[in-house]
Amino acid sequence: AVQADNRNNANREAPGNKLSEEERQAIVDVCNSDRFKSLPPSQIVPVLADEGEYLGSERTFYRVLHERGQQHHRGRAAKAGHRRPTSYCATGPNQVWSWDITFLRSPVRGQFYYLYLVIDIYSRMIVAWEIHENESAEYASQMITKACIRHGIGALDRPLVLHSDNGSAMKGGTMLSTLQRLGVVSSFSRPRVSDDNPFAEAIFRTLKYRPGYPCKPFADLKAARNWVHGFAQWYNEDHRHSGLKFLTPGQRHRGETKALMDNRKQVYQLAKQRHPERWGKRATRNWDLDDEVWLNPDRSVVGQLSQAA
Repeated sequence: AVQADNRNNANREAPGNKLSEEERQAIVDVCNSDRFKSLPPSQIVPVLADEGEYLGSERTFYRVLHERGQQHHRGRAAKAGHRRPTSYCATGPNQVWSWDITFLRSPVRGQFYYLYLVIDIYSRMIVAWEIHENESAEYASQMITKACIRHGIGALDRPLVLHSDNGSAMKGGTMLSTLQRLGVVSSFSRPRVSDDNPFAEAIFRTLKYRPGYPCKPFADLKAARNWVHGFAQWYNEDHRHSGLKFLTPGQRHRGETKALMDNRKQVYQLAKQRHPERWGKRATRNWDLDDEVWLNPDRSVVGQLSQAA
């Protein structure tokens, strides 16, 4: 007698009781119909039997759905989509601003001062800031209005994009109506996702970890405002920002990048000419600064930026 080939990799004929592709698709279609899309096979199969129809056992239903990745996620139980925030590219100052609110400690335990701060993502310059004793959309709208007037936003060829988190001050009716009146495009982070607003998070870290940041609470509101005023002056005009190849945000914002970088290139080239033996075949330091700054770029953009770097 001929014995069956029991090796694991042996070619075997498909069993005669195997469902055809049409039968499997019929099960999937029934499970995804409006009538059954929110029910498990344990309830679908008996209902079909009551109506005189049999497509397969409950076990078969579960197996087919598992193969299609739908065993646990159909109808109202479907996985929620993870919507990426809109990507914006700034190629110059006053095109994309990012803002947020952070806490500053007050003399009263459990009470805080609220620092409202707006940063231009292209130049990293602080374009506006205010400190108040509470958080409100009214304060935010007044600050943005004054900042837009100060920086001539209404006269620009393209609308300003203002990105923020999802706090009440950011999405309050007063704030949204103000942005609409100013012609400013609002952009928001995804709920409970902190890294959708990276520029604001980064500057708050710089502020609170800077030498000289008070280890004790601010004595009063005036003291907090005086300290942040000094920080903003230092940050904009003295701080050599690593993300700007060690230009200050003010230099980048005023359009001084090319002249300063050309000068650095010339200094390095002259140094190499004086002592070529110290450089060998190495090129001088790359002082080219990217003219594009992205807010929440999608994956394809991230890949291109990584390759360019």
